[in-house]
Amino acid sequence: MSVKPGVRDRLQRLEALTDATLGRLEPEPLLHTMLERVRELFGVDTATVLRHDAAAGQLSAIASAGIEEEVFQGVRVPVGAGFAGRVAAQRTPVVIDHVDESTVVNALLWERGLKVLLGVPMLARDELVGVLHIGSTTVRAFDEDDVELLQVAASQLALTLRAETASEDRAAATALQRSLLPVRIPSVPGLDFAARYVPGADTAVGGDWYDVFPLPGDRLGIVMGDVAGHGLGAAVVMGRLRSALRAYALDATSPAEALGKLSRKINHFEQGIMATVAYGIVPPSRETITLSLAGHPPPVLAAPGAPARLLDVRPDLPVGLGLPPSARHDTKVALPPGCALALYTDGLVERRDADLDDRLRHLSAAMTTGQPDAVCAHVMAALVGTTPAQDDVALLVATRRPA
Repeated sequence: MSVKPGVRDRLQRLEALTDATLGRLEPEPLLHTMLERVRELFGVDTATVLRHDAAAGQLSAIASAGIEEEVFQGVRVPVGAGFAGRVAAQRTPVVIDHVDESTVVNALLWERGLKVLLGVPMLARDELVGVLHIGSTTVRAFDEDDVELLQVAASQLALTLRAETASEDRAAATALQRSLLPVRIPSVPGLDFAARYVPGADTAVGGDWYDVFPLPGDRLGIVMGDVAGHGLGAAVVMGRLRSALRAYALDATSPAEALGKLSRKINHFEQGIMATVAYGIVPPSRETITLSLAGHPPPVLAAPGAPARLLDVRPDLPVGLGLPPSARHDTKVALPPGCALALYTDGLVERRDADLDDRLRHLSAAMTTGQPDAVCAHVMAALVGTTPAQDDVALLVATRRPA
């Protein structure tokens, strides 16, 4: 952005403060310090940052100097409504010189006697991060230099806020996912388990999950799932789907029935969500597994004395898509003594520069029998190796003990 000579001195003062404080202040005091300096530079009574929530279509006050009640009272403004909402919807500066219920949604602004407001969008690489606005209790005019300088300040704040939000989301998603993935897979007579989970190098932690849980009648449920998307949102959805599937599994007579109920729940309550899931039930004999695939890659089975193979299991649509519950299918597969069964997410086999069929053949070639942790290590070495995967990788290996 080209800065006019008339605002250069003020801009340098603002940038100097940013450079001096970024390294030593936490995000909340940094925002407040920046807003106090904005008030000083513009000679105004209030300065406020509202964060944009794209999913909710709202702005929420997260920092304010002058009317701190905006933050304390959790002020929210719909995008497109009132003064700040117009700034967000139009993504252009807005000046108003008449502050009342006809121009402003937030009653605190006119109750405090503000006469004029200037707001600018906070943009980071064309992404709307929020709105920065300033206000004065005395009548005054904001000129083009004021608009230009406030836009520069908003851009700096947007970058800081977006980086902090991304960091917070990654930390929250990682904590949530770690809390939901099994710390220790339950000990099961006749079967042994091992698992791996590795976040993708190019993405935030996402919605991959695996699960092993006991069912009534000494049966065992085995799950591998992958929610579309990445970050905190996908991790939250993953947690809901994991809990819902466990609940449906208690009453369902087959994997297809449980996945059908899960998909119906998503279609009714969470439209727009999609996930692939592989769900299997192992009976007390441990001699077979009944599988149902909702858009998920087929498991691979290695048995003693035979080449490993991808299981021929009919894939149905992912959960969340419009497939009637009764249209899902089950496939029963034998589990010979000493065999190893691997369920995985697509991050293990998909690469931008490789053919998927070739990668699946590579997985089959890498699959072995033996102790499950050793099988996991061998598969990860062959499929991931020394090159970080772009997407999350989840791998669950179950081995049946030899007769």
